[in-house]
Amino acid sequence: MMSAFIVVNLRGTINQRSTVKTTMEHLHLESRFRATIIPNNEISKGMLQTVKNHVAWIDADSSTIESLITNRGEKSNSVKYDSDLAQKDGYTTISDLAKALSENKINLSSLSNLKPSFRLSPPKGGFRKSTRRMYSQGGTLGYNPDLSKLISNMI
Repeated sequence: MMSAFIVVNLRGTINQRSTVKTTMEHLHLESRFRATIIPNNEISKGMLQTVKNHVAWIDADSSTIESLITNRGEKSNSVKYDSDLAQKDGYTTISDLAKALSENKINLSSLSNLKPSFRLSPPKGGFRKSTRRMYSQGGTLGYNPDLSKLISNMI
């Protein structure tokens, strides 16, 4: 079964190489503390390798996606995403939509009423680890199994 990734931009846009900048735009992660959901395929993995020094990612689970959509999902900057908009997109509830996203049946950009990225706030209580190091070196960047805790602090 194919899954999806939740990707969060943890670094700013200053002094980024042009390849990193364009990849971030393709991922809809233009600014710091943006999150998105991308499919788990070869193209996405290549994009993540390009931007691995700027983002953290984790395998998506439907509960995290559901809380992201419920709390931070937007149709536009002033209109929150709710169950009425989910029904317009063809899903009975937001949890059905979250399940479809986590199982990679649809992608965010195919939904007409939901923006392709979520604006998060800086984490409550701050980062426990450095945002300049990879997870394997004791930081938060790259593939990060602890990211779901961090995301819940940022919602």
